[in-house]
Amino acid sequence: MISPRSKKSMPFYRGFGMIEAVIGMALITIFLFAIAEVGRLGSRLIDSAGFRMQATFLIEEGFDAVRGVRDAGWAANIAPLSLDTDYWLNFSGGVWALTTTPRPFIDGRFDRRVRVSAVLRDSSDDIVTTSGATDTNSKKITVSVAWSDRGATTTSTVSTYIMNLFNN
Repeated sequence: MISPRSKKSMPFYRGFGMIEAVIGMALITIFLFAIAEVGRLGSRLIDSAGFRMQATFLIEEGFDAVRGVRDAGWAANIAPLSLDTDYWLNFSGGVWALTTTPRPFIDGRFDRRVRVSAVLRDSSDDIVTTSGATDTNSKKITVSVAWSDRGATTTSTVSTYIMNLFNN
């Protein structure tokens, strides 16, 4: 009986099964490593987003705390603060207070600072950055939260204005 392949062409086909197996294994290995890397990257992104969200909540809490300090008495709590100085929030006895003493990291990771700046107004009573009269009944409040993530420090900063609403 005559085979479809002659004995002369047989050595040509020898080893193709081995090459196909090696290439197949290499492709499967690359695919598995790619899936693992996507999972690792996804995990890092989820962690990073969680830290950013927690920092956003800490900033909002910082503004609420400063409003509480303001409501307790502008003349006693806000007016005497040194301008452009870092303050930390201290919650004690059910009351927020601003202190120049650094506080421990929040949750062992976040450093929150509050900075009070002067507000300048022009002749139309609009807020300006230069060449204006100081408004003693308004302050610019900047809350910054910094945290370390994979050896790099990330900072989120937001500013707003508060006023002496109650003339106290």
